[in-house]
Amino acid sequence: MTQDELKKAAAAAAIAQVSEGSVVGVGTGSTANHFIDQLATIKHRIAGAVASSEATKRRLEGHGITVFDLNQVDELPVYVDGADEINPALQMIKGGGGALTREKIVAAVARKLVCIADASKRVPVLGGFPLPIEVIPMALGHVGRELARLGGTPVLRAGFVTDNGNLIVDVGGLVIVDPVELETRLNQIVGVVTCGLFARRPADVCLLATAAGVQTLSAGG
Repeated sequence: MTQDELKKAAAAAAIAQVSEGSVVGVGTGSTANHFIDQLATIKHRIAGAVASSEATKRRLEGHGITVFDLNQVDELPVYVDGADEINPALQMIKGGGGALTREKIVAAVARKLVCIADASKRVPVLGGFPLPIEVIPMALGHVGRELARLGGTPVLRAGFVTDNGNLIVDVGGLVIVDPVELETRLNQIVGVVTCGLFARRPADVCLLATAAGVQTLSAGG
């Protein structure tokens, strides 16, 4: 199977996680797009969705799915999204698409976070994929210096502005052995909106598509 076919398989498996009549949290990126396309097939069975980006909102609305602002929703039973990397504890690096802040907000509200990914995203230790960090523009120089002090190699994502009007710095050269500690340190740097480590709030389940089928993983599994 191609990588795209694996992404589609993981997205299709996630439909079983959606509750009848509920509002569904929906992530951003190529795998999440496949989930949106699958969600359209059961749109008559859900109340609607909360989008983690403007691009996701447009795709949902293009399928005729009602999109709610998160502030309109009292509860969010499930949030489905992809990952750039995921480790055995189901801690993730996210933000390759630049929507990490809104993704983290939706994940914080959701009772259950479901990661959908192809097998290439599973790693023993996070850090091979450059860690995205959303930064307020005036703090770019300061944040870059602080990231360098932590041993990373910060690179501004050229020509990209987030839905929140901020910049993305991608940090390479990290071997993240303690994701919770690093997430905490990064989020304390003045000028950082949030980082793409989803460690304090990891996935509850990962639907990992492999050539042998879709595996359901829990933390440590």
